[in-house]
Amino acid sequence: MWNMCFSSVMLLLCFSQTELARVWTQQQTDNWYSVIAQQHEASPRDDDHAHRTWRSSLGRARISRAILGGELTINTLPDNMTRVVEDSGKYYTTRSFGPEDQHTQELWVDMSDIRHGQVRVHGMLSNSYKQAVMVALSFEFPFYGHYLRQITIATGGFIFTGDITHRMLTVTQYIAPLMANFDPSYSKESTVKYLDNGEVFVVQWERVRLPGKESQGAFTFQAALYKTGAITFCYRDIPLSLDVISSPEHPVKVGLSDAFMVTSPSSQSTDTQRRTIYEYHRVEINITKITNYSAVEFTPLPTCLQHDSCHLCLSSNQTSDCSWCNVLQRCSDGMDRHRQEWLDYACSEESKDATCEDYTSDDSSVSPSVTPEMEDVTSLTPLRNGCQSDDYTKHHILKTGSGKLILV
Repeated sequence: MWNMCFSSVMLLLCFSQTELARVWTQQQTDNWYSVIAQQHEASPRDDDHAHRTWRSSLGRARISRAILGGELTINTLPDNMTRVVEDSGKYYTTRSFGPEDQHTQELWVDMSDIRHGQVRVHGMLSNSYKQAVMVALSFEFPFYGHYLRQITIATGGFIFTGDITHRMLTVTQYIAPLMANFDPSYSKESTVKYLDNGEVFVVQWERVRLPGKESQGAFTFQAALYKTGAITFCYRDIPLSLDVISSPEHPVKVGLSDAFMVTSPSSQSTDTQRRTIYEYHRVEINITKITNYSAVEFTPLPTCLQHDSCHLCLSSNQTSDCSWCNVLQRCSDGMDRHRQEWLDYACSEESKDATCEDYTSDDSSVSPSVTPEMEDVTSLTPLRNGCQSDDYTKHHILKTGSGKLILV
């Protein structure tokens, strides 16, 4: 069994009206991704080696309003302020397979096999660097007990799963078969493609290379998200040991992460709020074990959120530390993406020493769950395809100092 680390880290995102100029010049902007909301994607393609033409529109970039202005700092709290809430596999069990295991080949989804469904090569991601695109799923995908209908595919070998989009996608809320500083725009042979057949959503990063290490080989790997909640990472071509591909421009991670965001009044200004991201769980796979023809399989475990009644919530032997919040009609341990509601409705106090019988007489007064608005979302002006390069198979997205995206 591979070495794994289950841990939790608290991260602070502080939005200050006076930080704009400084933040844009910080070195941390090297880790920022530009996020595009997908509207229409290119048609499938049979020949992966053929020249590519980007036929989809860029759509509209959707990022949270506070972060749109660049007013973002992010810090990891000192160890003595970090709350470790997980030290074992509470959300997933993990199995690993090497080149000699038959199951490794069985887990690999052959995207050239039409029986798996229609494959789409994403034109923008296949021709870009540090870009990410939101893609709708045809099914509800359970991730840490939360049902997702949209994910964000990044050129850097990972999938962002957060519903509040920001530029620092590499920090938390990810599914990362191999998060690294990949640049698909380097070669016409590099592609980012995906398929969705209603039962599984597969993303494959094929023949992608690392800046500064292009001559040392191309990487091919994939992540599969199953309707059951299972997740698999499969690796076909890993030309370098992963412990030597680290870069100051991009973290290297393999694993899963989820987090929640809560808001509170800022101590600096009455006009701003402090937004705190809590990474409540992380699964880290030992990157030195990732080789050619290896695989990792994650199987989801039951969570408090799946219980839809007080009785199941408090009596199930499949989950632990669950509490029933009657006003929300929700079962939770208080550490999930609904944390803001849990706080707003004082669920911890309500459920303290309570039994299901205590709620029986109050059923008629239960109010439906109302989700407090955490963040306004705005849109950038749609980009125009007014200029084309001499090479029609390649387009590039440039990020200016003002934060605008330009297609050239």
